Amino acid sequence: MIIKSVLFLCTGNSARSQMAEALLRHRAGKQFAAFSAGIDPKGINPFTIHALDEIGVSHVGQYSKHVDQYLGKVNFDYLITVCDHAAENCPVFLGAGQRLQWSFDDPAAVVGSPDDKMQAFRRVRDQIDQQICTWMQTN
Repeated sequence: MIIKSVLFLCTGNSARSQMAEALLRHRAGKQFAAFSAGIDPKGINPFTIHALDEIGVSHVGQYSKHVDQYLGKVNFDYLITVCDHAAENCPVFLGAGQRLQWSFDDPAAVVGSPDDKMQAFRRVRDQIDQQICTWMQTN
C-alpha cells in the first residue's frame, strides 16, 4: 500500500489544522501520513485538545509548527489549506501534489463564554471530520 502524505495548513496551527491532522490520522490509519503547520503558529489552543479528547481522538505528539519546517524539505501528495487566510498567503510548495482549499470558520475567534467557545470548536471539529470522511472516499 502506498502511503499518501497530507499537510493541513492554517494561519495559527492552533485549531483547524491541528484537528484535521489528528482526525485524518484517526480515520485513515496507515493510508495517509498527516501533518499540520501554520503561517504564524500560536501554539495548540486548549479547546482544540478538549474537542479531540471528548471524541477519543489522540493528539499525542502534535505541536504547533511553522510551515517553514516543511518548505523545501518535504514533498506532500496533498496540501490542504483549512482557512482563507492561509490559502491566500500560502507559500509555493515545489513538488507538492494536489492543492485543496477547505474553508472552515475559526473557532478561536469566537467571543463569549467558555461554553460558547467549546460549542464553536465542536462544530468546526465535526465539519472537518465530515469533510475528511467524504474526501477519503475518493482518495
